[in-house]
Amino acid sequence: MEKSSDSGRFSPQLIKGILTGVIATIAGILIFAVIVNLTGINQSVIKGVNQFIKIISVFIGCLFSFSGEKGLIKGAISGIIITVITYLIFLLFGAASFGTGFLIDLALLTVVGAISGIIAVNVKK
Repeated sequence: MEKSSDSGRFSPQLIKGILTGVIATIAGILIFAVIVNLTGINQSVIKGVNQFIKIISVFIGCLFSFSGEKGLIKGAISGIIITVITYLIFLLFGAASFGTGFLIDLALLTVVGAISGIIAVNVKK
């Protein structure tokens, strides 16, 4: 059995997954914000599309970064950290607030990260 170098530590895979997810989230939401400003998309659509962007970003971060084992743990940790970092960034710009929306995102993206991590480590076997 191989020894895992990431037991209990932030491995390079985890850091790469988090950075990829954060960058993808910010890029996706900023691009969508430009589209909203140019087209005047209905406000009722914005929340759903933002949620979809965050889900896809966490999935991308996990899929392109994880291999080996412990995908569930790496993915869940990535989902949590990506959520916190992106909320803090958008909070600085006044585009987010802490409340039930944050807690829902935290729970959802933790689960999405865990599932994505499992998929990522099994696809690369």
